[in-house]
Amino acid sequence: MFGYAVRRVLMMVPTLLAISAIVFVIIQLPPGDYFTTYLNELQSRGESVDLNKIAFLKQQYGFDRPLYLQYVYWVGGLLQGDLGYSFEYELPVRTVVGDRLLLTFILSFTTIVFTWLVAFPIGVYTAVRQYSVGDYSLTFLGFIGLATPNFLLALVLQYLAHVWFGTSIGGLMDAQYIDQPWSWGKTGSVFAHIWIPVIVIGTSGTAGLIRRLRANLLDELRKQYVVTAHAKGMHPLKALLKYPLRMALNPFIADIGNLLPQVISGAAIVSVVLSLPTTGPMLLRALQSQDMYLAGSFLMFLAALTVIGTLLSDLALAALDPRIRFGGQAVS
Repeated sequence: MFGYAVRRVLMMVPTLLAISAIVFVIIQLPPGDYFTTYLNELQSRGESVDLNKIAFLKQQYGFDRPLYLQYVYWVGGLLQGDLGYSFEYELPVRTVVGDRLLLTFILSFTTIVFTWLVAFPIGVYTAVRQYSVGDYSLTFLGFIGLATPNFLLALVLQYLAHVWFGTSIGGLMDAQYIDQPWSWGKTGSVFAHIWIPVIVIGTSGTAGLIRRLRANLLDELRKQYVVTAHAKGMHPLKALLKYPLRMALNPFIADIGNLLPQVISGAAIVSVVLSLPTTGPMLLRALQSQDMYLAGSFLMFLAALTVIGTLLSDLALAALDPRIRFGGQAVS
């Protein structure tokens, strides 16, 4: 296990370097750069443009260099902890993403906890009570959750909240706390608003986990060792918790690789619909405006979290499921 972990950590270095090259190429694919986009926007509005200032900024931030030198400059800054400068916000990237990163983490972590707390007992119940009325009812609700897009559910809830209660459920806090320092009042406002986006974002994830947990647990409950345990008179609850449930938890552990980047990226479309001040809309805007350093830093951070999450899920799966071995031979 230790040797495998060391090899995986060493492999992360060339993997992230390759991802950085791909991210840089993708960002550079659209014609022009941020300054070209900015120049076109000003000209379309009929505003005057200082071409000397544009040329100075291009030279200052290395946009007049060859692409390979721009890539080396960008990666070197990332390795030193310098995320670059956001041209859109005219601030360092670290400053721009600070408060939004915290709000995104709170929202996404709460959504993950909600998803697991709801999916786990329902998945176990539907597997143990297969073909019962409860199984059919919860399965039907799960299919609705899978089939309903998150952004559509957000729009429906916004409409119902406005029609029935005359209130707006957009945002993560009251207007008076926006751009204000953190306080007990702002914290309470965030937790008072957060339950709607948590339900919206967590619905599809909850439905998917329920289906996978149910299928895995049903597969385990039909195996010979479970039949033998029941034949020997083992208590049904103990026979369920001893091994079948433990083996069926694999999808929860395997999802760690996907959950970590989701903690940062959030649900961009839902965030736009609900006007959530998270990092998702900011990443979308950075890609649209070709704000290179802001978009590149986001994408590299998501890539790093994906690689780390995949490593953690692989190690946790090996510890949870003794059938998994890192090699071609079984370990006695």
